[in-house]
Amino acid sequence: MKYTTGYANDFIRDIRESGDKYIVDRSIRPVNTVKEMLETSVLAYGDNTAFWQKFKGDEEYRQISYKQVLEDVNALGTALIAAGKKGEAVAVIGENSYFWAISYLAVICGAGVVVPIDKELGENDIMGCIENSGASCVFFSPKFEKMFGAAGGEKELMLVEMTEGNPGEGMTSITSLIEEGRRLIEDGSTEYSDIEIDVDEMAVLLFTSGTTGASKGVMLSNRNICCNLMSAPHYLEVKETDLFFSVLPIHHTYECTCGFLMPLYRGASIGYCQGLKYLQKNLKELKPTIFLGVPLIFEKLYGAIWKNIRKQGKEKAVRGLLAASKVLSFTGRNPLGFLLKDITAVFGGRLRVIISGGAAIDPQILEFFNDLGFLAIQGYGLTECSPMAALTPGKKKYIKNSSVGHVLPMDEVKIEDAGEDGIGEICIRGDNVMLGYYENPEETASTIVDGWFHTGDLGYVDDDGYIYITGRKKNVIITPNGKNVYPEELEYLVSISDLVEECYVWPVNDENGQNKQIAVTVKPDKEELDRRLGTGHSVSDVEKLIAHEIDIINETIPSFKKISKVVVRFREFDKTTSHKIKRYEEDNRN
Repeated sequence: MKYTTGYANDFIRDIRESGDKYIVDRSIRPVNTVKEMLETSVLAYGDNTAFWQKFKGDEEYRQISYKQVLEDVNALGTALIAAGKKGEAVAVIGENSYFWAISYLAVICGAGVVVPIDKELGENDIMGCIENSGASCVFFSPKFEKMFGAAGGEKELMLVEMTEGNPGEGMTSITSLIEEGRRLIEDGSTEYSDIEIDVDEMAVLLFTSGTTGASKGVMLSNRNICCNLMSAPHYLEVKETDLFFSVLPIHHTYECTCGFLMPLYRGASIGYCQGLKYLQKNLKELKPTIFLGVPLIFEKLYGAIWKNIRKQGKEKAVRGLLAASKVLSFTGRNPLGFLLKDITAVFGGRLRVIISGGAAIDPQILEFFNDLGFLAIQGYGLTECSPMAALTPGKKKYIKNSSVGHVLPMDEVKIEDAGEDGIGEICIRGDNVMLGYYENPEETASTIVDGWFHTGDLGYVDDDGYIYITGRKKNVIITPNGKNVYPEELEYLVSISDLVEECYVWPVNDENGQNKQIAVTVKPDKEELDRRLGTGHSVSDVEKLIAHEIDIINETIPSFKKISKVVVRFREFDKTTSHKIKRYEEDNRN
C-alpha cells in the first residue's frame, strides 16, 4: 500500500510531546488512511470479533472476525473497480448493518468517494443527494428496493442490494459482488490493493442540514477522519475487549467515526441494535461495554429508570445509595454497585462507558449515570469537524458535567466576538476540519476563515480548555433593550420539570406588534399529568399547571429572559430526521 503523504507519525508525536495533562492513553498508533487503519487492525486483532450482526430478525447474533472484514472489503472493492467505479462517487443507504459497514469501507479504502445518505429522507431528497453527488452506484438495504427499481434504469445507476437473498430485477446483491471480487483476486487482480491514496483528496461526501436551511455537501478527507481517530482515544481509553452498542444512524458522522471506525481502529467490536423497539432486548443479548447515544435516548432511559424506582417505592433508598456512591467514586471503587445491579442490568451488566453527543444533555442525567458507577461523559462535534472537536477526558476527576468536553489534542478553539460575559461564536481549527462544502466555494469561504471553522454555536471556554455551549448564533433572540436570550438555555430550564416531555422556546411580539417577548410551546408528559391531576383532567387543568410551572422558573431568571406566553401542545413536534425540533416552523409554535 502506498500513500502520498505520511503525516500520522508527526501527528502522534506532537500529541505525546504536548504536555497535555488530560491524556489517559498513550498507546495510540499512527494511521494515515482508513485503509491503513483497517489493515493494521487486522494484523493486530485478526481473529478477534469485529462485528456482531443479526442477518435475520429471529436468529442469534453472528460474529464476524477482523480477517473476514478485510477479505470482504478487498473483494468488494475489487469488484467495484472491475465494474468501472474507480474514483467515482458511490452512495450507501440503509439500516445499521455489517453490509453497510463493508460497503462504506470498500469505497473509502480505494474505490472512490463514499456518499452516506440519511435513510429517513423522502424519496425526492434521496434521489437529489444521489444526483447532486454524481454517484454512479448505490448500495441500499431491501426496504429501498422498490424505490431504486423504479429509478435505477432511468438514472443508469449500478444498483447493489445489501442482502444475502435474491435482489430485484436489474440489481445485484452485495454477496454476489463479493464472490465476484474473490474470483478476480484469485485470478491475480491487484488493481484495488495497488491504488495510491491521497490523504487530502475528498473521500467522503455528506449531505447535511440542521433544523433550518438547505442541505450542504460536506467534503471530508482521509486525513480529516484519521486525525479524529488518533486524537480522541488519547482522552478516552478504548480497549480490545470493548463492545460498542450501535443504535444511532450510521450515516451520521458521530456514529460513523465514533461508533464504527473508532472501535475498528482500537481492536474492539461493534454490536448492531435491530432498532429502538429492540433496544433493551439487544442490550441484554450483547452486553456492551460502551454505549454512544444522543440525549434523547439517555433521557428516556433515565426517566424509565426513575419511574420504575418510584413504582417500587424505593426512591428515598436509591437516592441515599447514590449519594454514598458519589462520595465513594472518588476512591476509585464503588462497593455499592451490587446494590444498584437491578438498575444497571438494563444495560446488559457489563457497561462501563456512556457517551452523549449530538446535542447538549442535562448535566443531572450525566451525574446520575456517573453515580451509578459508569463513566458518563459527553463530546462535541459537527459534521464539518469529522465530527469530533471536544471530548471529556475519561477519568472521573476530569469530568465537568456542564461542559461538552475539552478541546481535542492538536485542535485549537477560540471564541469570536465575545461579549462581556465571554460568550461568542465557537471557532475550531485543526486537521479534522473539512475540505469545504461541495461545489459551494462562497459558503466555504464564509465558514472557514484563516483555517478557523466558524461553528455557528455560541458559548465560552474556561481556563482549562473545556467548552460550554449556550446556543446557536442564528437562534439568539435579541430583546428591545439589546439583551441576548438563548432559547436553548430556557428550554433546558423548562425541560427539567417532570411535567415536560419536550419544549420549544421562540420569540413573539407583544400585542402592539412591537417589542419581542419570549414564548414557549410545551408538550407535557402524560404519565406525570395523570399522577398529579388524575386521569379525568381537562385541557384547562393542564394549561394552568404548566403555566404555574413556568411562573416558578420565571422567578429564578432575570426579567429580560422571562417567558410571557405559554402554549400547551399534545401532538408531536415537527422534527428533522435526527429528531431535533424544527426551529422557525410555524406549526411548532401552536
